[in-house]
Amino acid sequence: VQLQASGGGLVQTGGSLRLACEASGHTFRGSTMAWFRQAPGKERDFVAAISWSGNRIYYADSVKGRFTISRDNAKNANYLQMNSLKSEDTAVYYCAAGPRVGGFYSVSGRYDYWGQGTQVTVSS
Repeated sequence: VQLQASGGGLVQTGGSLRLACEASGHTFRGSTMAWFRQAPGKERDFVAAISWSGNRIYYADSVKGRFTISRDNAKNANYLQMNSLKSEDTAVYYCAAGPRVGGFYSVSGRYDYWGQGTQVTVSS
């Protein structure tokens, strides 16, 4: 089972990036998929999550209105569109998935599978 995150990079303040997370070795049917991020010296924080059906979507307050999470179950993938990026969005972004998340979508321990992380750097 592997989650592969991609799409990170260097962007100026106000710019956009689209992260992708592709899963292999497992269908993740019924699983919630999410993004977390970790800045240097800080804890890993919740960013966004989406249910299997896509009818439940959650965002951290800090990214609400700027980030959009989506998923393509046929491709076993999910995406994070990040607009109006700020310097405080700089972090390593990790995708995660798990079938037993329930209502605890912001709790990293509820996710069973993690990608390797992709660096997002926003310069001013």
